[in-house]
Amino acid sequence: MDVEVEGIILYETPFQESSKIIQVLTKEYGLIGILCRGVLKPKSKFRAKLNKFSRVNFNLIYRENKLGILISADIIDNYSYLRSDIVLISYLTYLCELTYQVAKQTNSLKLYNNLTIALEKINNGLDPLVITNMLEIKYLDYLGIKLELDKCVVCHSSNNILTLNSELGGVICQNCYIDGPIVNKKTLNMIKRYYYFNLENITNINVSAEVKKDINNFLTNYYEKYTGLYTKSKHFLNNLLNL
Repeated sequence: MDVEVEGIILYETPFQESSKIIQVLTKEYGLIGILCRGVLKPKSKFRAKLNKFSRVNFNLIYRENKLGILISADIIDNYSYLRSDIVLISYLTYLCELTYQVAKQTNSLKLYNNLTIALEKINNGLDPLVITNMLEIKYLDYLGIKLELDKCVVCHSSNNILTLNSELGGVICQNCYIDGPIVNKKTLNMIKRYYYFNLENITNINVSAEVKKDINNFLTNYYEKYTGLYTKSKHFLNNLLNL
């Protein structure tokens, strides 16, 4: 059936000589594949409209659990601001690649809303590292490995919380702490805010460099250990930011 969908192109694969298959996270159906015939031809009117990481309105022949067939496409946003320097495009690349990996494991329709809001916030000048880490934390729920940020992961007490532990997946109290780095209280409070804040409602962010580094390092280690989704683009981004 012919349908109109809104989506972000997360991944693309060449197909035959002049076509390609794109993986699109859509508002209506989650992650779908679309066959785009002839779009790599120099004279194709869709060639410039189907760039990776662009937000697009698609008209296509939709076939459930099969590749859709592209009919037409119109750009909503190609995130030109986020493509304006190497740091911002690194964030754009990582967030789209991470979302693609998450969507392959759990095709929740909420992922599209999460990703588009995060990109919009960064596009509007909010701190990209904070927004990225917020999205990483929220994605853990979809992967079934939610962090425990309210109670000690060992004894389940909410008293005397001391630090974060990426090996155990959450906060540790003073009684259960054995070894490892101890983060400051501001980091403990802020990572809880990252999780509970609604991305859509955030208009201003003020987080110290130390707290941002602590949270990012914790999430990097946690993703590496438990998700299997750690991407090369996050390695590149961390190296770029000296984190």
